[in-house]
This record gives sequence, structure tokens and C-alpha cells, in this order.
Amino acid sequence: MSVPTQAKGAASAAVVLLSGGLDSVTVLAIARAAGHDVHALSFRYGQRHAMELGCAARQAQRFGVVAHEVIDLRHLGRLVAPATALVEGSELSVPKGRDVDQAGDIPVTYVPARNTLFLSYALAWAEALDARELWIGVNALDYSGYPDCRPEFIQAFERMANLATRVGVEGGGDALHLRTPLIDLPKADIIRRGLELGVDYADTVSCYDPSADADQRPLACGRCDSCQLRRKGFQRAGVPDPTRYVDAND
Repeated sequence: MSVPTQAKGAASAAVVLLSGGLDSVTVLAIARAAGHDVHALSFRYGQRHAMELGCAARQAQRFGVVAHEVIDLRHLGRLVAPATALVEGSELSVPKGRDVDQAGDIPVTYVPARNTLFLSYALAWAEALDARELWIGVNALDYSGYPDCRPEFIQAFERMANLATRVGVEGGGDALHLRTPLIDLPKADIIRRGLELGVDYADTVSCYDPSADADQRPLACGRCDSCQLRRKGFQRAGVPDPTRYVDAND
């Protein structure tokens, strides 16, 4: 999906899904650089890494969003706990030490229909705001193999959005656009782009199973899929990794 360039002084409203992770904060920075008045949307869905929401709040403030809403979907965590390791209360364990370059199966950290649900909330808010763009930080290269991060899903959701909304129908079926500026970028390129835009990656959480230090600051496990992808991204970008790991020597 292309990223439009806004004319100077021609700001428009956009809804950005903001988890507080590396990718979503980069998308927030890109949307702001494109001149959008950003309405950021986060979700508390019972995720093990709920401390990412603190990062989301601080990043939203840093980038001057118009509004930041956190939707309480903790009941979702209870519903999907048997099928995903990413929520509290699940009996499944977050995989550690996998070879993410060789992994082919969809891992147990996939949350059933998560992006479909999140984008549906974003779509409702966007139509109410008369915003024509939804932004999401999905990536189809350096990722864990989730089906709702693929271009096919993004294209299908955009078609659905224009079929299911008044603005889409009255706009001739091409009024709403789903922007995915990171979808075909390696993690290293995402990091470079974010740094160009002033993203503070030290205040992002990517780990699927983080813990907290005595000051309640996040410590990444260093071994889950997301930690491995993040670490490799910084290495390949040739910049220091600001992530704080459980083992300082990890």
C-alpha cells in the first residue's frame, strides 16, 4: 500500500493502530510526518505484554496526536486463551529460542482474528471522524508468520471497509484506504526510517513475554520470536539496540 504525501497545510484525520511496539510507533511517526492529524487507537486485550500500553501513551504524547483511546477488550483474552500463548491465563507457553528464519508454521503467539477486530474498531472511529485512512504496522517480511499480516488480508479488509460503510458506498467504493508503510520493509529499514523521524525505540516493547525491574520498567526476555527479530533488526541496521534484556549479557 502506498503512503500518500500530504500537501503542506493540508492535514487530514487518520486513525493509527498503536500498540507501543517498534513497528506501530514507527507507523505513528510516518503518519505524523505525512501531515496527518492522528487519532491513535490501542487495545488492552489481556496480553502478557500489557506494559506496551504505557509506551503507547508516551509515544502518542511525544508525537502530538489529537486523541489516544485505549479500548478494553480483556474479555477477548479469556475467549482466545486456549488458542494463543500471548494472553494472560493461557496454559500455552511463549516459544523461546526458535529459529525464526526457518519457522514455517503459524506460531502459538498468533491471536485469533486480532487484526480483524482491531481494524474494525479503527474503521468505526474513522468513519465517525470522517477520516479516510487507517494505518497499521503489519510486516510481511521480518515477522512471525501471522495470517493477518499478509498483503492479501490487507487488500481484503480494505475492500470490505468500502463495502461495509456509508462513506465507502457513497464514495464509489474507493473512499477508505488502509495504509501499511512497513509491509514490505526489512526490520533494519524500519528502524532506520524510525530513527530518521526521531523515534525513541528505548521506549517501545516488542517482547512477547517481558518482565519488569524494580522500577517497573520493561525487561525483554531476549529469546522469543519478537525479541530475536528486533535484535537482528538493530544489528543489521548498524545501530545500538536500546532494548533492556533480562540478562544484560544476552
